[in-house]
Amino acid sequence: MNRPSVSIVIPAYNEESVIRQCLTAAIYQSSPAHEIIVVDNRSTDRTAEIVRAMQLEYPESPIHLVAQNDAQGLIPTRNAGLDYGSGEVLGRIDADSVLEPEWVEQVQNAFLDPTVQAATGPVLYYDMPLRRWGQKADDRMRQLMLRLARHEYHFLFGSNMALRKSAWEIIRSETCLDEKDEMHEDIDLSLHLAEHSLRVQYVPTMISGMSARRLEDSPRDYSYYVTRFDRTYKAHNIKKIALKAPMVVFYSVYFPAKLLRAIHSATAAVPERGGV
Repeated sequence: MNRPSVSIVIPAYNEESVIRQCLTAAIYQSSPAHEIIVVDNRSTDRTAEIVRAMQLEYPESPIHLVAQNDAQGLIPTRNAGLDYGSGEVLGRIDADSVLEPEWVEQVQNAFLDPTVQAATGPVLYYDMPLRRWGQKADDRMRQLMLRLARHEYHFLFGSNMALRKSAWEIIRSETCLDEKDEMHEDIDLSLHLAEHSLRVQYVPTMISGMSARRLEDSPRDYSYYVTRFDRTYKAHNIKKIALKAPMVVFYSVYFPAKLLRAIHSATAAVPERGGV
């Protein structure tokens, strides 16, 4: 069977510290991406400059730099990238994502099934200790969420997702703009797909690395992030108690994970003593 072409879309705003590692991982894939699209949203740092430098450094790689200057925000930037993508499948990751080398290949495998309209997978937190254990825990948590939702809702995860271009064209005009920035845009996408009975598949082998920098948020900011679930459900008039499970999980891991990250960061910062 012909393997579908995959575009990788990366929304970016002031991501000079992580965009190089993100692009490097997207380039070095076992099955090359059709194109790698960085959508710059009015960055004031060196994000665009680094992307242009990598275009020259990797001329054989289809890296595209797209400017989205019409509005500030993730959703208009994401939409611009998904609109721009010309692949049969549109992958969407964050600028701090570091894809596993087989990510594109695993996405292609998932979309060989013509009934699959979107796919998502687990993440590996690369700046936390016990990374592989954490990835397995993340996988089990997401599998649990599916069971709790009785497989009625399959939620995409913005740092690691893909959907058919044809599915995007169906829901494009319906997705919430969320101008007040109160919702989870990936959950919103998932719910619009569900409204059209477009199948979302969870793929355990579709793994993306991501930063745990969300743990650097204050408790108040972190709480606002978690309660985005409630506001997204409310916008779609969904009242299923089981769908609050992700909020419980996020709240329960915040302080233990924050402590682990602090210990890991402190340990990594201490230089090893050299011998004479």
